[in-house]
Amino acid sequence: MPEPTKKEENEVPAPAPPPEEPSKEKEAGTTPAKDEEEVSPPSALPPGLGSRALERKDSDWTLVEPPPGEEQAKQNANSQLSILFIEKPQGGTVKVGEDITFIAKVKAEDLLRKPTIKWFKGKWMDLASKAGKHLQLKETFERHSRVYTFEMQIIKAKENFAGNYRCEVTYKDKFDSCSFDLEVHESTGTTPNIDIRSAFKRSGEGQEDAGELDFSGLLKRREVKQQEEEPQVDVWELLKNAKPSEYEKIAFQYGITDLRGMLKRLKRMRREEKKSAAFAKILDPAYQVDKGGRVRFVVELADPKLEVKWYKNGQEIRPSTKYIFEHKGCQRILFINNCQMTDDSEYYVTAGDEKCSTELFVREPPIMVTKQLEDTTAYCGERVELECEVSEDDANVKWFKNGEEIIPGPKSRYRIRVEGKKHILIIEGATKADAAEYSVMTTGGQSSAKLSVDLKPLKILTPLTDQTVNLGKEIYLKCEISENIPGKWTKNGLPVQESDRLKVVHKGRIHKLVIANALTEDEGDYVFAPDAYNVTLPAKVHVIDPPKIILDGLDADNTVTVIAGNKLRLEIPISGEPPPKAMWSRGDKAIMEGSGRIRTESYPDSSTLVIDIAERDDSGVYHINLKNEAGEAHASIKVKVVDFPDPPVAPTVTEVGDDWCIMNWEPPAYDGGSPILGYFIERKKKQSSRWMRLNFDLCKETTFEPKKMIEGVAYEVRIFAVNAIGISKPSMPSRPFVPLAVTSPPTLLTVDSVTDTTVTMRWRPPDHIGAAGLDGYVLEYCFEGTEDWIVANKDLIDKTKFTITGLPTDAKIFVRVKAVNAAGASEPKYYSQPILVKEIIEPPKIRIPRHLKQTYIRRVGEAVNLVIPFQGKPRPELTWKKDGAEIDKNQINIRNSETDTIIFIRKAERSHSGKYDLQVKVDKFVETALIDIQIIDRPGPPQIVKIEDVWGENVALTWTPPKDDGNAAITGYTIQKADKKSMEWFTVIEHYHRTSATITELVIGNEYYFRVFSENMCGLSEDATMTKESAVIAKDGKIYKNPVYEDFDFSEAPMFTQPLVNTYAIAGYNATLNCSVRGNPKPKITWMKNKVVIVDDPRYRMFSNQGVCTLEIRKPSPYDGGTYCCKAVNDLGTVEIECKLEVKVVAQ
Repeated sequence: MPEPTKKEENEVPAPAPPPEEPSKEKEAGTTPAKDEEEVSPPSALPPGLGSRALERKDSDWTLVEPPPGEEQAKQNANSQLSILFIEKPQGGTVKVGEDITFIAKVKAEDLLRKPTIKWFKGKWMDLASKAGKHLQLKETFERHSRVYTFEMQIIKAKENFAGNYRCEVTYKDKFDSCSFDLEVHESTGTTPNIDIRSAFKRSGEGQEDAGELDFSGLLKRREVKQQEEEPQVDVWELLKNAKPSEYEKIAFQYGITDLRGMLKRLKRMRREEKKSAAFAKILDPAYQVDKGGRVRFVVELADPKLEVKWYKNGQEIRPSTKYIFEHKGCQRILFINNCQMTDDSEYYVTAGDEKCSTELFVREPPIMVTKQLEDTTAYCGERVELECEVSEDDANVKWFKNGEEIIPGPKSRYRIRVEGKKHILIIEGATKADAAEYSVMTTGGQSSAKLSVDLKPLKILTPLTDQTVNLGKEIYLKCEISENIPGKWTKNGLPVQESDRLKVVHKGRIHKLVIANALTEDEGDYVFAPDAYNVTLPAKVHVIDPPKIILDGLDADNTVTVIAGNKLRLEIPISGEPPPKAMWSRGDKAIMEGSGRIRTESYPDSSTLVIDIAERDDSGVYHINLKNEAGEAHASIKVKVVDFPDPPVAPTVTEVGDDWCIMNWEPPAYDGGSPILGYFIERKKKQSSRWMRLNFDLCKETTFEPKKMIEGVAYEVRIFAVNAIGISKPSMPSRPFVPLAVTSPPTLLTVDSVTDTTVTMRWRPPDHIGAAGLDGYVLEYCFEGTEDWIVANKDLIDKTKFTITGLPTDAKIFVRVKAVNAAGASEPKYYSQPILVKEIIEPPKIRIPRHLKQTYIRRVGEAVNLVIPFQGKPRPELTWKKDGAEIDKNQINIRNSETDTIIFIRKAERSHSGKYDLQVKVDKFVETALIDIQIIDRPGPPQIVKIEDVWGENVALTWTPPKDDGNAAITGYTIQKADKKSMEWFTVIEHYHRTSATITELVIGNEYYFRVFSENMCGLSEDATMTKESAVIAKDGKIYKNPVYEDFDFSEAPMFTQPLVNTYAIAGYNATLNCSVRGNPKPKITWMKNKVVIVDDPRYRMFSNQGVCTLEIRKPSPYDGGTYCCKAVNDLGTVEIECKLEVKVVAQ
């Protein structure tokens, strides 16, 4: 029997490699078959079939590979504008066992937190759970550039790692994705042919990556894993010769999964293994052909004359267009055209009594998707149909939603309808949950599309409108939308609850909300929200009510009374909706809210007028105005601030008795807003601070008579006013009064002076004045021969001297004086004889001030202003002379008055020094005085300064006094030295009294000049006299013999350098006597009065400081007048000096 042909082994071409690798195409390419209708047996399946996951299951062969349009769609998706990626991962190629890294970068400038990234293989395998030794995921963040970097690193790649990958990044509502491919190549080796075991082997079983579920392999073309060259193994022979206990081991070793089917056929094959006498060559064990293809069965007979019959599943095959028989010598050939799945069965041929059998495998060609799914958009509730077409009628198609298979059933919302090549997925009543990515999968391809389910556009036919409703009226809200759907009503964000007063109506597309008898709490923001739509219909309901002012708590005339100093808080209830705005005013001035003393406070149900510490000026009419959208309201309120009354004016005491007085007063200017009810009277002794109430019942009148006072004690009285609020502050006290009789008459009334028209009288106070004191005096006179006494003074005389003016010359008058106090005038004191009104001559008298009794010293340029008082009547004549000559009035100004003379020199000069004689002459009486004025200036420099001797470090100087001593004694000299090199002057000696000096401690080797200044009480001379020669301090030492001087005897008998001066003192004022004394040893000072030594008398204090002796007499009286003597005593002598002290009493 002829052998079956083997040339068909390579008739099925290998799948086309990717276009970017032409080299592979050459390697994998094979010679095309000569006869495409003929098919190779299963032991010679075409190369590359293993990568298509070929599996036989009930005669269904599934070949899954990406549809032709999928890779183009991915490329289009990657080419779209990226939302989040700034760098997308790119596809790559890697060899088996090498590493590769994919990088994605996301800009985080606008992101608040880290985005979420996921890596997928295929469509649904999340690689986060696959991280391990072959896969690592990393992420980093660059702060300066704000870029997130995400890395996926594949370590030691395997061939099954090849495929399509996807990277997705999400952030809130943003989404971005990118697809890329990974190709894994083997560096060496070729693709082996697949033997018969492939028909019984699942994809991946028995290989190195067995057990690694690579779902993406179902959606893409996989290359056959290159294996090492192995010798061809005939599994049928192994099974035939093996023990039954080894079948399972062989099946596992060679990847046979359909062991049961193989054993059935092996059983049949064993029965046919007997040596055949009829067949020279039998049929091959199995044949494989694609659906619609052509297969040829060939047997070779040992005897060509034998009759051959062909059978299929035990039924004889008759020749037809499908089954064609052919005889070629000993070969008997059966052709089966247009193979279908029904032709997949067991065939056998008989020749005589023998037969041989084979198995035909019909491989169904991959079902391709010829019409892709299309993205669809639908509205909720609509019927959705997703339609695709495949290459074969009634093909097996699976539908998926978001990667999960859709299994239709009676409870499922999904139905699948097949119309020939059309496959339709039907979704009844689509909802938003149906929005997803739907895909259809066949044995040869897939297609996917997105379904978007949106709500139908909702049109608002009649929107809600804002309403303003009066309190108690009905609120009616109505809207109309385009769809008949329910909705929800909310008020201020809370659901509206129906009640007897609130009704919600839904009728078709119309929705209503009705509220009867509107209340203020019904005001708010109402919103109607249709279900399933993100649409709201808002409306504002405003409930208004006219404002009202409630004054029920006030008096009939709306008067509010408050006590001064208290706080008034007048709260007026108000009503109205919206809450009305309250405005308070007084007159034309508005009262504002704030922190002032008078302010307002506003509350929803009241308005308050606040007056802190009410004052009397706060009384008046206050107006309150309310206003809101519904209207206005006005009211006036009278505020009356009552207070204590003002204190009355100080009372007046009109009469005084021995123990009583009569007092009157005026009512207070302000009664505190309440009538005065009466008065309280108090009195106190003048020297006391304790007041005593005189009446406990209110005095209704403004006059009162205090009684039971102590005679001779001064009293004061004061008044309190009383009203309904309380008692006022006390009035000012009255003038002090004494409830006594009049004083005794004044004493010693004498004539002080008389002119041609005036008479000046003097007197002394009464001997007995009494405790009431003395208010003053009244001086009266009358002309001789009359008895009409004329009061000389209009007001009381406070002093004890008064001048009566306007008298005729040569008239004679009688004079009397009375003392007046609160009790009245005393008995008069008369002058004993009439007084002739004619001026009397008074001898002149000069009162030289104390400081002018000794030499008056002033510096040049200073002003001289001397005031010298004098006495004398009539007005004396004054004459000034200087050193016996008349005074030049151009240089010296002199001004004379009735009582003094003034000599004034604006800028004193030394020529003004001298003795000034003052002569005062009245009639034939003459008084003189001598004043010594000394004007001093700085002295001139010394005349000559000589260097007398130089020895060692010493220089002896001498000089002569200056020619000009500045009109003052020279008090000392100042000596300075200067080094010849620097000529800087340094003071060596100051206040030196002698005219010779020795300068010591000079520097040896230096050359010095010396100069001397003169000094008096005005200071140093302006210039100094310098030595003409210099003094050289020689370096070579000289023997210097100190001159022998006799010790100077400083002993000196006491001597007064400043004498005591006759002094006048005023009684009651301290007086001092001063002198200066010199002596060595220090003299002992003793003071005497009238030759009596003053010892331990507290009225005297004695001081001695630097030779100045002072005796202080404390508050002298006329008794202290007399002759005072200062006595100085030491071992060398005794000296005394005297002066007179006159103490005068100033008349009052």
